[in-house]
Formats: sequence, structure tokens, C-alpha cells
Amino acid sequence: MGAETEYGIHTPGSSAFNATWLSTQVVHAYSQETGHRAAAGGETRWDYTDEDPLADARGWVTPRPDAHPSQLTDEETELTAAQIALEGGEVPEQSGPLMMNMVLGNGARLYVDHAHPEYSSPEVTNPLDAVRWDAAGDLVALAAIRRIAATPGLPAINLYKNNTDNKSVSYGSHENYLMPRAVPFSSIVAGLTPFFVTRALICGAGRVGRGQDGSGVGFQISARADFFEAEVGLETTIRRPIINTRDEPHAVADKYRRLHVIIGDANLSQVSNYLKFGTTALVLDMIEHGTAPQLRFADPVESLKDVSYDWKLEQTHLLADGQRLSALEVQWLYLKAAKAHTSANGSSDPATGDGHTEAVLATWEGVLNALGTDPMSLSGQVEWVAKLKLLQQYRARDAMEWDDPRLGLIDLQWSDVRPEKGLYYKLLERGRMERLVSDESIAHAAVQPPTDTRAYFRGQCIQRFGANVVGASWDSVIFELPQQRKLQRVATKEPLRGTKDLTGELFENSPDAATFLARLLSVTH
Repeated sequence: MGAETEYGIHTPGSSAFNATWLSTQVVHAYSQETGHRAAAGGETRWDYTDEDPLADARGWVTPRPDAHPSQLTDEETELTAAQIALEGGEVPEQSGPLMMNMVLGNGARLYVDHAHPEYSSPEVTNPLDAVRWDAAGDLVALAAIRRIAATPGLPAINLYKNNTDNKSVSYGSHENYLMPRAVPFSSIVAGLTPFFVTRALICGAGRVGRGQDGSGVGFQISARADFFEAEVGLETTIRRPIINTRDEPHAVADKYRRLHVIIGDANLSQVSNYLKFGTTALVLDMIEHGTAPQLRFADPVESLKDVSYDWKLEQTHLLADGQRLSALEVQWLYLKAAKAHTSANGSSDPATGDGHTEAVLATWEGVLNALGTDPMSLSGQVEWVAKLKLLQQYRARDAMEWDDPRLGLIDLQWSDVRPEKGLYYKLLERGRMERLVSDESIAHAAVQPPTDTRAYFRGQCIQRFGANVVGASWDSVIFELPQQRKLQRVATKEPLRGTKDLTGELFENSPDAATFLARLLSVTH
């Protein structure tokens, strides 16, 4: 499993600068900051060889002429100052290069996506590591803007781990899960949709305002619910669906499916992030074994919004069979099914990892119990509750109504990645938000890859032989060696190979890239 986070980007005191250019400066700044350099000083060409963003899991491929430009993610962007000028916005004369992509020494990717800097975490095998390496991305973002602030000639840049600018624009927080190709996609849709419609109860980030432009008055549980318009679909930036059908496995295609989840909120709360990944992995395991609850909302898109607006947890929602259930009741159905499933089958999904299944189930049950009795008791764990409690304190102190613009500013400040400014980090520092992973382990994850997936291989290649790495992707690393005209592409199609156990000794005993590749080829052949 893994996460993708597009950060909100802003230059304080000015809205004149081009967002795409600002995002390139974030990538460049981090390439200057880290010692894990690829060829050309930091930028690594992304290998699009095996990518097909128009392949649909329902069994067809969208014709390229019919696709929205935002869907063509397999086309390498050649960005120039002239192209940025066409987009509008200022670009200082003295600035760093237009760096679009960087593969990091921790196995992650940092790049520009739709005019936002995006951090895509390395692949991990359990929800606790998902929290750890996702939080590492916030440290990467912080290091980049610190470097920019110390660079003469560049405007100050702030980054926010939120999902909307409250001006009708939403930017993504996506999840990815590896699962067997053999599972029918119709079963995935049926099993996941009711869960996703109600999942914000345990992992929503909260939001001031309603509607895509935030003009509606009030608070809601999810930051992203207002931006979804379909139940199932291929798109990710327009007509957003609850279930995304992109069929781009980044692995052995006839063996694996990569489930691309676009409906989650970006989380700072470690408990909410843990539940987001852990419960979804359990539900996928139930779907694989045919033990997921069988229910369907009459209108999943409308119910998704209704659940988000119902922060007092008072409403019920119409099912296709005429029943009405609350979002909390739906979550209880999934939890009870998960407990019965794991009791009968064990934690057979490797994505949950040894020992994590029981912890996820216990945390999930504790949160649902508290939501049914005293939701505010979860203010140290569940992000939307923590944000709501803080906002209510400000409202009580200063007699603010929900349409007071100061509440929107507090909401924004919650997600600031700077610890001295971000309100989440203030609460974390004061012990008012629960920690599952330490600051030290997050700092380690920002520079080192997980050891139990192919991310270890990718990260070590960048760290040790970066000067010879000219391209990479989730399922490849491309080397250029001196005195050799032909590039050498190492495929990494199996996500659970390339681990430290399998390749660590090979890295340790190879003084240079040429020796490493020669020894690697002798082993694999």
C-alpha cells in the first residue's frame, strides 16, 4: 500500500506567481537539500514505458482523443518558461531550473502534478508504515520550503496538507493497494462503495464550508466529499468517482491489480491515517474472500455528501432495498464482518502485516464506540473531531458564527506543514494528538526506504549509484554506465522482491554501479 499527497501551495502576500513554476521550485529545492542525487544533480526521468492511464478495470481502454488532458499522465511534461507564461502568473528572472520530477532515496517520488507539488510514498506492507512514510512526505515538503526561504531571489512558499482552496478547486490525496487480479472488479465496487461512503467518520479531515466553493455555511466531516460526482469512473480530476477504475498495476499485470483510491482526505492525524489504510486493507481482504457486507445505498454520491454534512451524527441514509441506516451503523456492519472474517480466516492479506490486524480492529472498534457515545472524546485521535473541537473553542471564545471568515483561516492553518505555524502540530507538541510513530522514525523514513518491498531496491539505487540512474518508475530503474552506449533497464515488477533480505548484501558488496549490475544479472539469470 502507499499514499499520494498533492500539497496546497501559496506565496504569502501575493497571488501573482505561477503555481506550476512554484511547484517546480519545491522539487528543485529538495534536490538541493538532499544528498541522494540522481544524474544531472537531482532530476530523474520518469519511466512511462509500462504506464497506460486510459486502461479501465471494467475491461476497455478509453480512446486517447476522447480523454481529458488531465488523464494523460503517461506523457512526459517538457516545461519551459514560455509555456508557464501562457498559463499566466509571474516567474522571477532569477530562479532555479524547472524541475518536474525526483525519485528520492527513501523510494518515494516528488514531482509536479497539476500545478501542485506531489509526494508519492514508497510501497509498504502495513498501515503503520503507511502512516510513517506518508508523514515523511510532510518532512520532505518542509525541508523544501525551508530551503526556498533561505534562497535569495525566491518568494517565500507555504505548503498545506489539505484538499481544497475553497474556491472550487480540489487536489488529491490518493491511496494505492495491491490486490489479486483474479478478484472481479464488480465485487470490488459492491464491497467498497458503502464502506467509502461512510469511511469519513473514522478518517475525515474536516472542513469549514460546504459546496465545492465552500460558500455553504457550516462544518463537515470530509474535506473531499463535495467534489465527487459519480459512483464509478476512470477520471481523477473531473467527474470524480467514488470508485476509480484506472487499471495501471505497476506490477505483473496478469497477476496483480493496483486499486487506486481517490476518495480519501489528506490526514495529519496519525490515528485517522492508520485507520484509513488499515480498515481499507481489511475490507479488501473480505472482498477477496467473499465475506464483505452486502448492502447498497440508493444514491451513493448524495449519501456521501449527506454523511459528510452530518457531523452531529443524527441522520439515516436510504439504502436501495428501502431500509435506512446511519453511517455509524454501516461502519459497525463492516467492523463486525471484519472481526468474523479474521476470526475464521486469520489475517490472510499480507497488506495488513503480522500483528497489525488485531490492532486495527481494536482501534476501529474503540473509535466507533466513542462516536456512538461521546464523539468529542476522540479529539486526540480522529482528525475531523480534533479540528471541530478547536473550531468550537474559537467560536465560543469570540462569538463566531459558522460563516465567520476567521474560521476558514483557522481551518487552513490547521494544515500548514510548518510545525511553528500549523495548528495540528501545535496540538501534537502539547500532547493533545495521539502519536503512533515517533518523530525520529518519521525522520528516518524521510531518507531511508522501507526494507520489505521493492522500494528498498529503488531507494538504494538512488542513494548509492544515483549518478548513474537516469530514469526510474515504480517498476523499473534505468542505469547509464560509462563507456556503454546502451541504457540498462532493471525491471522491478514484483512489489515484494528487491527487499533488503534479497538485495542488501548485493548493495553492500558492490563499490560501483557497473559491479552492482553485473552481479545482479548473474544472480537473476
